[in-house]
Amino acid sequence: MAGIYLHIPFCKQACFYCDFHFSTNFGKKSEMVEAIKKELSLRANELEGQKIETIYFGGGTPSVLSIDEIQDLLKAIKDQFEVTNSPEITLEANPDDLDSETLQKLSKTAINRLSIGVQSFNENDLKIMNRAHNGTEAIECLKEASQLFDNITIDLIYGVPGMTLEQWDLNIRTALRFGVNHISSYALTVEPKTVLAHKIKKGEYDNPDEAEAAKHFHHLVDVCNSEGFVHYEISNFGKPDYFSKHNTSYWKGVDYLGVGPSAHSFNGKQRSWNISNNSKYLKAINANQLPLTIEDLTVSDQYNEYVMTGLRTIWGVSFTVILEKFGASYLSHMQLCAQPFIDNGKLKLITKNDNQFLLTTEQGKFFADGIASELFMI
Repeated sequence: MAGIYLHIPFCKQACFYCDFHFSTNFGKKSEMVEAIKKELSLRANELEGQKIETIYFGGGTPSVLSIDEIQDLLKAIKDQFEVTNSPEITLEANPDDLDSETLQKLSKTAINRLSIGVQSFNENDLKIMNRAHNGTEAIECLKEASQLFDNITIDLIYGVPGMTLEQWDLNIRTALRFGVNHISSYALTVEPKTVLAHKIKKGEYDNPDEAEAAKHFHHLVDVCNSEGFVHYEISNFGKPDYFSKHNTSYWKGVDYLGVGPSAHSFNGKQRSWNISNNSKYLKAINANQLPLTIEDLTVSDQYNEYVMTGLRTIWGVSFTVILEKFGASYLSHMQLCAQPFIDNGKLKLITKNDNQFLLTTEQGKFFADGIASELFMI
């Protein structure tokens, strides 16, 4: 099984915190759709012999595509690849793009999962982030979407400067009112060269407080656990049977093909990525060239990635997998480096079917990436 990711590099406006690749100029949107279809054709052999189980429209803001453009891209995938009978097909969308008519039309397509970028229902938070929607639009969108789609995930951001625990709790409770079965939630981070970084440097905004963000995170964990969600990855909470199949494939090392400007691909041995420039991407694809950079992953790279992704999930890191895939020296290294974190309660060992697994504890989850880096083979 494998997945396909389509990067749609357009947004109505730039969120202050975002460092993803996108353009607010829609002049070449139609040409971009044609180029992505062509890239799918040029790279069809990369997943030869594998069935496509998940398709993910990401970006950018894929909901700026017309229904016809979405249908064209789906047809291009089905024409070039072998797709399972019931693939998970996700569309990322912003609330301001999902009016009643659009939702009705989307519900009649093969799209069966919506990922809605709510981020917050609080007007001050949305202003700080420079989101294109307001709280009322987010609520109205969820009200209508939940009548047409069973599989809805929403994004929420915590750790926003000035956000109180009470305000964060209200965001979570508001989302839960609409019966969403999945929540992806992230701490607001300040990436270099973003508008947010510039505004903080000028003193217009406060720096996010890591201690407050940690409180928000643990509160989210407590509320989601009490509401029947499974905290199956550090930033993801799903009801049983509603985990993101596409994102889970990333964390489990499944092959995936990424098309569109800046999109990444992975086949277990190599990672590749397209150029993050719309004009250069279009020029290359129109000349039947792939604007790719390819990185061959060393054994250490593969081990480090396995540890990084594994410690973020409920499945953890398998001693058997490390021994069989990377060798005894890697297992010894990991056990030695993990012991201090086991001793301080941030990691734990469990045994299943004669196999040992290393997992983060509740105390260690918020620090998973930092812990993983201490287990890397450099």
